[in-house]
Amino acid sequence: MDTRPVRIYAAEDVPRLRYTAGIILGDILGLSWEIITDKRKLGKHHVINYSDENVKDSFIIHPAPLLFEKGISKHEFKVEKWRDLPVFFQTSTGSDLPFDIFAASFYLVSRYEEYNEYDPDEYGRFKAASSLAFRNGFLGIPVVDLWVKEFARSLLRKFQTLAFRRNEFRKMVTFDADEPFEYLGKGIIRSIGGLIRDLTVSDRHASERYKTVTKGKPDPFEVFGYITESVDKYHSDVRFFFPVGDRSSYDHNPSWKNEDYRSLIRRLAGKYKHGLHPSYDASENYSKLSDEAKRYSIILGNSGSFSRFHFLRLKLPVSYRNLLRAGIKEDYSMGYPDEPGFRAGIARPFYFYDVVRDTVTNLKIVPFQVMDATLYKYKKLDHKASVEIILQLINETRRAGGLFVSIWHNTSLLDNPQCKPWRGVFETMLDAQR
Repeated sequence: MDTRPVRIYAAEDVPRLRYTAGIILGDILGLSWEIITDKRKLGKHHVINYSDENVKDSFIIHPAPLLFEKGISKHEFKVEKWRDLPVFFQTSTGSDLPFDIFAASFYLVSRYEEYNEYDPDEYGRFKAASSLAFRNGFLGIPVVDLWVKEFARSLLRKFQTLAFRRNEFRKMVTFDADEPFEYLGKGIIRSIGGLIRDLTVSDRHASERYKTVTKGKPDPFEVFGYITESVDKYHSDVRFFFPVGDRSSYDHNPSWKNEDYRSLIRRLAGKYKHGLHPSYDASENYSKLSDEAKRYSIILGNSGSFSRFHFLRLKLPVSYRNLLRAGIKEDYSMGYPDEPGFRAGIARPFYFYDVVRDTVTNLKIVPFQVMDATLYKYKKLDHKASVEIILQLINETRRAGGLFVSIWHNTSLLDNPQCKPWRGVFETMLDAQR
């Protein structure tokens, strides 16, 4: 098969085009490629003509202005169907694709729309309902991956000697230990206060607390044995995220100095990949983020390179810029707290592109598709409806040859009657991912 690089002919070699071509042609299709701005240098290569000029025997995509613009502007879209897929940035007659796949993919993956003004939720987050994908009914599919599949078919009709990468379905299970203990790790003053409060409410709770803090009984929230046994059974790729910020009305983790908590972190980090769970305010406060990264390093003797923001408080571009300053290499916050689906329109990791500075960074973004709390807290779904959504997302990710990532909390998987159905959802998901 032909191993020559595909050449993209464009009026300008700009960062946005290089970034998007790298994802579509490089990461997904596995092709070597280069951008050429001089027709005389095209040679005998397969050419994608990303211009309004005529290039003989090329694959034509008439460009929208987006990738050649500077800064942020407001865009209005008409979403139409092409091969049963939603498309926007429609092209003019004569293009081999009816839409600009480069501009549309950049718009979604870069999260361009989140740089414009928006109506935030009560926690300052960009709401799923504000997104183009949700408003047009395609949040539930990895539309970029599916566009590229159809793009590859069209390319093959023009260039029969091209060979594309075969992308295999992968899965990852991630856990946020927001509250690893119910009774342990609270310090002597809070433990005594809790015991007194329990005595006024329930002798059973008081007895349970006393036995836990005196190590006569396991803490009710410490179900990590069940979690690790489950993920090991299915040979899952796993990430644990641990908070070490100060306690607040939104942050209920133990003190980072607590030895019970440190022991738990070291135990899980010794076997599984792990990262920092920055506190509620740390997503926009670099000083707090930096302090928490240092604490995490002290506990483990090395600096963590993974992160996911508590409450999924992600604000572009400041949150990602802060992670880069703190030395974080991968972030797992890209997804909506209020809706399942593909926030960036893609089912695979990609690098953060700072749209304001017009530059690609070395921060890898690993998007997730579903979180347990989204299903039972935001959507108010029962376990049966939750399983249906999870299975549908797995199937869509499998169809795209992508990476399916879920978020779970230990407090959703407790050993009690209320959480038993959610353990069933969790185990059904693990089995479906095989």
